[in-house]
Amino acid sequence: MGRSVAIIVGILALLNAYGAGRVIARLPWADDHPALAWLTALGFFALQMVGPFGDHMWFPALRRAGFGRTVRFMDWISHLAFGAMSLLVAYAIVLDVVTIAWHVIAPPADPLAFDRAVLVVMGAAIAATMIVGVWQARRGPAVFVTEVPLANLPAAFDGFRIAQISDLHVGPTIGRGYVQSVVDIVNGASPDLIALTGDFADSNPADVAQAIAPLAGLRSVHGAFFVTGNHEYFWDAGAWMAAFRGLGATVLTNEHVVLTRGSDTLVVAGVTDISTRRMGPPHGSDPAAALAGAPDTAKVLLAHQPASCTEAEKAGAHLQLSGHTHSGQYFPFNLMIGWFQRYYKGLNRHGAMWVYVNQGTGYWGPPLRAGVPAEVTLLILKRAS
Repeated sequence: MGRSVAIIVGILALLNAYGAGRVIARLPWADDHPALAWLTALGFFALQMVGPFGDHMWFPALRRAGFGRTVRFMDWISHLAFGAMSLLVAYAIVLDVVTIAWHVIAPPADPLAFDRAVLVVMGAAIAATMIVGVWQARRGPAVFVTEVPLANLPAAFDGFRIAQISDLHVGPTIGRGYVQSVVDIVNGASPDLIALTGDFADSNPADVAQAIAPLAGLRSVHGAFFVTGNHEYFWDAGAWMAAFRGLGATVLTNEHVVLTRGSDTLVVAGVTDISTRRMGPPHGSDPAAALAGAPDTAKVLLAHQPASCTEAEKAGAHLQLSGHTHSGQYFPFNLMIGWFQRYYKGLNRHGAMWVYVNQGTGYWGPPLRAGVPAEVTLLILKRAS
């Protein structure tokens, strides 16, 4: 774990150096005060590290000591700084390409003035994205309604309503108020079943007990079912499983349950996050084990990452519910997510199986959602002809 953290911090440091370098090169006072310019850049990088390291190390103790508001303020500033850095790097790359092309095609008469104009454009683009992103993130999720046709769906389950919450990321900047609003939205949809597809954790459950408490108020005919995401394993997956059991949810760890309506049945299965494949039982993700012995009927599998689809289809699932990708979360990364994820939002066909990817009910890291609204999914199962 220590080596992985060092690699991540090193990569972030290089990205910061690139972004800061492109800004410093365009500042009118940087040539006269280079040390101050780079010291400012170093402070900006340090600010980004305060939140993530604090959340894992000293912030929990500060909260218990009564400094909750101070910690929340520091988390907000730190995660906003990280968001600004990510936008700075993305926009700087684009503007550098444009600048190089411009200088080749039509060299500006005053290169210094041109570069400073580029700095103004970059600053305005970052500010606009941040403003829209924070507003869209904090307004909460919209309800995405999708009908899913299943050829082998029993008649009694035609019109079965599944509400899906994924990637809520309760912790640094998502608290009780946001969670309660999600619960109210889900309950208002009158679901038959609630699927909780992982990454609810951005802290230890004991440190966010009050924030996650509203989840106990989720209501549906057949209850709520939870599977782990990769973030539960960044903290304490066992404690998160216990926390969800305490909130009234059924935790599916490579296993299934059979729902009945009269003589008809529907299988609901769940696997641990695909990142656990090499852990072995009981945590190692195993779609085949999750569906072993299931009756011959429609099978719905909860799996945090869409990448579980290959093994899920082989195991006989007909519909996989996933999250994880956030659909890129905010512009311009929503334009790039398709390079890294085969399925990253909405309803997709994978062989004989459907894969639905929720683009995140909350958000991770920067409190930004520019162009990618948060989502509560309402899936309606329909009998296909």
